[in-house]
Amino acid sequence: MVRATVRRGRPASEPAGVQPGGAFTRRTPRVVAASKLRRRKERTATGRFLAEGAQAVREALACPGTVTELFVTDAAARRHPDLVTAARRANVPVSPITLDAADVLTETVTPQGIVAVCRQRDVPLTQALATAPRLVTVLVDIRDPGNAGTVLRTADAAGAGVVCFAGDAVDPYNGKCVRASAGSLFHVDLVRAAQPTALVAQLRQAGFGVLATSGRGETDLDTLVDSGVLAAPTAWLFGGEAHGLPADLLAAADRRVRVPLYGRAESLNLAAAAAVCLYACARAQRRARGPS
Repeated sequence: MVRATVRRGRPASEPAGVQPGGAFTRRTPRVVAASKLRRRKERTATGRFLAEGAQAVREALACPGTVTELFVTDAAARRHPDLVTAARRANVPVSPITLDAADVLTETVTPQGIVAVCRQRDVPLTQALATAPRLVTVLVDIRDPGNAGTVLRTADAAGAGVVCFAGDAVDPYNGKCVRASAGSLFHVDLVRAAQPTALVAQLRQAGFGVLATSGRGETDLDTLVDSGVLAAPTAWLFGGEAHGLPADLLAAADRRVRVPLYGRAESLNLAAAAAVCLYACARAQRRARGPS
């Protein structure tokens, strides 16, 4: 006997793209709209971006007014009930999603099943400097989002209160950059500047010493550490991975600084060089302040 297969229709009360039980699928209009934020054009147009994973969501929720919606699978909601509770307490809509919806909202191979839609957080330089930071990081023409996110994370760890993306730099809200920052994107004042030379002029006018990293710099980092220069308010300029800083910015800086190499390595990569320079500065500034 051959049994006929009966395809059951979706109940009339159930909207398209919603699984029985209420979970949103990849076809749900809100999921479709959020998934478009993986593209820079859509992020720019809406002023929104996606933060995926528990760590990023936790840090985003700690910034009042940043998260506009939280998408979460059933399994992720069971793993992270504190994040669901925090979102609801902040009056953030919590939308249950299926695994296939999580796939279109994320870029990782194995999604964690929790994604926040966030408002972009960049501020004007004048607003960032109003908090009186002593250490500023400037990324000029850096194109690799993983490198940019790693330097952003390092800057946060070293105590830099401001991170600037200048010139033709990668979008700081690129998914890979957000993930590489490991939540640090939500800890610092983020500034975007189309004209790096104008940015440098503003920093100098605000009282910052401007140091440009260069493998051919006339001053090595050890000399600056020994001289006490790094104890003053400092802005570090880091250039793109392939060509470094442009000539006009090297000329505009107060000093061009090289990291000394004591072994046989030809050079350090961007993230490593940034870590060495920022921590040297952080240590000098902490030493100058004395025990707290």
